[in-house]
Amino acid sequence: MAGLNFKNRVAIITGAGRGLGRAYALLLAQKGARLVINDPGFAPNGAGGDAGPAEEVVREIHQAGGEALACTDTVATPEGGKAIVEIALKNFGKIDILIHNAGNTRHAAFREMTNADFDAVLDVHLRGAFHVGQPAFAHMADAGYGRIVLTGSIAGLYGEAKVVNYSVAKAGLIGLCNVMALDGADKGIRCNVILPAALTRLAEGRDTSAYPPMGPEMVAPVVAWLAHESCSISGEMLISAAGRLARAYVAETSGLYRSDWTMESINEQIEHIRESAAPVVFPVLPHGFNDHLGYAFAMARQGGSRGGGDVN
Repeated sequence: MAGLNFKNRVAIITGAGRGLGRAYALLLAQKGARLVINDPGFAPNGAGGDAGPAEEVVREIHQAGGEALACTDTVATPEGGKAIVEIALKNFGKIDILIHNAGNTRHAAFREMTNADFDAVLDVHLRGAFHVGQPAFAHMADAGYGRIVLTGSIAGLYGEAKVVNYSVAKAGLIGLCNVMALDGADKGIRCNVILPAALTRLAEGRDTSAYPPMGPEMVAPVVAWLAHESCSISGEMLISAAGRLARAYVAETSGLYRSDWTMESINEQIEHIRESAAPVVFPVLPHGFNDHLGYAFAMARQGGSRGGGDVN
């Protein structure tokens, strides 16, 4: 692994002025990538704007002998997403890697969340991934190569109190990744989700006094591998938290079959339906959607030939 590098690769990293994005940028630059450092310099809630963070990361990269340029367009609009991609194409001639790390947060209890705060977070995390991801994907597809890393969160898997906007956005990114992985499978494009945990500005307000070391630099090698040509997976989620690296995935119980379910029979069998001792997993690639349906259809055919009844 020590010999892996990004020589002749061009990467766009959104939200790269601070925290996780900065750590990713410095590592990829150290390994030879040419970079577009995208960051409008907003506050954690999306207010304000400052070119300083992106420009400072570019200076760090230049001082270390690397190549990078700053971009302050926002991913929150289609125009901003296209502009970020165009800057890479104009200056470097191609796009090999997209790491969508830009994020914001606005807290409120569910019943108190405003439409404006809900949309403001989805605009950056989820719609932002589409705004910059679609034009980047198009150029990668034409070139026959690409690596895309979207930033999810365990909040998208399990939910988190007082950030329904953030949790929904992160859950949506999983579906977006799956489709990009499917559409990119025959075009040399691999897309995955990183679920990182690190102490950054978005963790402000939490009591982190008992946390173990959780610096952004601990996540950077994971994202760098996902962005590298050696990455062997697509349509998957990797968790990086306090040194723990794991795969997250969707699983189903094996389930029960009968052709005549009623409310009463569901009530009687719910614990059997929920039994997770033998989980069933359908990987996104090559055709998890169809595999899921095929599993259910086979159970129906099997159950039908037996005249009904339960099938584990």
